[in-house]
This record gives sequence, C-alpha cells and structure tokens, in this order.
Amino acid sequence: MLKNKIYKYITIEIFKTFFTILFAFTAIAWTVRAVNFLDLVVENGHSINTYLLFSLLNITNIITKFIPLTFLLSLIIVIQKLERQNELIILWTTGLNKIRLVNLFFKISLIVFLMQLIFAIFITPNSLNKSRSLIKTSDFASISSIIKINKFSDSFEDVTFFVEKKNDKGELINIFIRDESNTFKNLISDSSNSSNTTIIAKSGMSSNDRLILYDGIIQSENKDGIINNVEFKKTQLLIDPLLPRTITQPKLQETFTLMLIQCVMKKNNNEFSIESINCPVSNLKKEVIETLSRRFGMPIYIPVISLICSFLLIFSKGKKNKFYKKYVYFIIGFFLLVSAEILVRYAGFSYLNTVLYFLLPLLLAPLIYLILINKLNMEKIK
Repeated sequence: MLKNKIYKYITIEIFKTFFTILFAFTAIAWTVRAVNFLDLVVENGHSINTYLLFSLLNITNIITKFIPLTFLLSLIIVIQKLERQNELIILWTTGLNKIRLVNLFFKISLIVFLMQLIFAIFITPNSLNKSRSLIKTSDFASISSIIKINKFSDSFEDVTFFVEKKNDKGELINIFIRDESNTFKNLISDSSNSSNTTIIAKSGMSSNDRLILYDGIIQSENKDGIINNVEFKKTQLLIDPLLPRTITQPKLQETFTLMLIQCVMKKNNNEFSIESINCPVSNLKKEVIETLSRRFGMPIYIPVISLICSFLLIFSKGKKNKFYKKYVYFIIGFFLLVSAEILVRYAGFSYLNTVLYFLLPLLLAPLIYLILINKLNMEKIK
C-alpha cells in the first residue's frame, strides 16, 4: 500500500514537471512564431481573427517537437529533486527496489510515447491542414492594408500595385496596376485574346472588398503584341478573384498521415487523385518517407530516454560525481535526440536508412536496460 502511494507520488511529480516545462517551452516558441505570422496581416491583408486562429492551430506542431526534450528534462529534474531532498534515501531504506522504479519510469515513458504518437500522427497534421485551409479560404480584411504607399506591392500572384501617395481625405493618388494573370480581363472587350493588362489612374478609393478608380486608362496587350487602350472616368476592381502569394497548398507536414501512407504504397504516381497532390512524382517519394518516419519513429526514442535517465538512480561516491552525473546523462539523452533528428533526414534516401532509423531505439532499449540492471545488481553486492 505504501509503495503504491510512493509510485503515485513520483508519477504525479514527473507529469507535473513535464507539463510545466512543456507549457513554458510551447509558450516561448509560439510567441516567437506568432510574431513571424504577423506578415499575414501586415503584408497579405488577412484579418486579425484569421491571424489568431492560424497561430493557435500551429501550437500542436510546437508541442509535438518539444515532447521528447521536455520528458528528458522532467525526469532529470524530478530525480535530482528527490535526491536533493533525501527522499530517495528514505525510499531505499523502506525497501523500495530501484529496478521497480526503473520500470515505473519506463511505464511513464510509454504514456508519453503514446501522447506524442497521437499528436504526430493525428492531431498535428489535422491542425496544420486546417490552418492552411484557413488561409486558402479566408477573405482579405481590406485592400488598403495590402497596398503600400510609394512602394510596389506584390502580395497577389501575378498582380502588382503601386500608389504614389495618399492625401488627407484618404484618396490614393497616381495608381499603377500590372496584371499578368488576366484577373481584371472583364474590364476590356476582347478579354480572350489578352495576355496582360496595365491600369493607370489619377486617383482612387479603397473599400473592404474593392478598389474604386477615377480618371484613368486601361492598356491591354494581346497575344500578337498589339496594345489596346480604354479610357475611363470611373471603374472598380473586385479583390475577391485575386490569389494571395501565401502558400495555400498544404505542405507534407500538413498532409494527413493516411494520405502519405497511400502515397508510399501506390506504385504508379499517375493513379493519384487531386487529394494526393502532395505525393512527389520523383525521387522515390523521399520526402514522404522522411515525414512518415518522423511521425512514427521519433516517439520510439522516448522510452530509451527514460532508461538513460534511470542511471541517475545508481549511487555515486563523492559530491563531485553527484554534481556532474546529471549533466552527463542529460548530454547523452540530448545527443540521442539530436542524432534521431539527423538520422530521420536520411530515412527517405534508402530502405536501409529507414530500417536503421526504426531499429536503433529498439536495439538500444534492451541493451541499455540490461546494462542498467547489471549495475544495480552490482550495487546490491557492494
């Protein structure tokens, strides 16, 4: 009964420390990333609500990346805390077996392993996919937030804006618009034969979803190189047809896991539907295999981390050894995580690399466990 309470106490301490560190790391990293996302508002003209929701949906990606390192730190901190407060000595004197404590750490690591696996395979790809869809479907807050005074603005695909100045009434003076994609082809009569359009206006007013132009000219060049001019007193341009330069096609890390698995399993790339557009046509889907290896393989290294930290339970003679050993095992665990991150980048180059990436933690775990058990048994003999 007493031992169960001790195990419960240690488990609560580990998870309390784990979630505290994870929250701190996530908050710092998300703040930095959220600042970078401000370009969605400043440069691309999306609304504040779109920016906030997009930023929040990216939190899951940060959490997934920090889980292994957070678990490493939480284990070391809890073990050092128990040792510093002499709680470990009390536990040993009550007859608590160190091997059972090692097994407890390993069981906790399996819970963290499942947690990261769920995040990496399901939650994070879905969340990132929704964030990309949000950018793709969201409307612009105002065209005035996109157009910069006395500066060429290319926030839209194949459409460039230039405004010389803005007066006290909010009117735009001397407007130049270059349309290479025929987005505004409805302004000219022979739109089917036009290759590009240039619009010049003396003044204009920006609205939420449109740009009203006064006293200008529309120049269109057809495929034969002939330029046609159309003068106007007043016209308006709708910004809804404009496509932002922001990447709207989901990246591999934003693609559903099942879709990536189907991409790897299918032999003929021509069979892929529009939903499988992220499956590369060349290089034997190297990037897809790397992404899948990261999602399924990185969590497997977490149990190995728990075994490495368990070496801190071994009795050390002298204060110097006690002081330095926490840094030694942290460096070993951190080196393992860095190595896993490096190796996963080569997982897609060949079948052998992929197998080695998954086999490494599966081989290290029993080997480290045997060494640990042997050292703990030797400690009993002494």
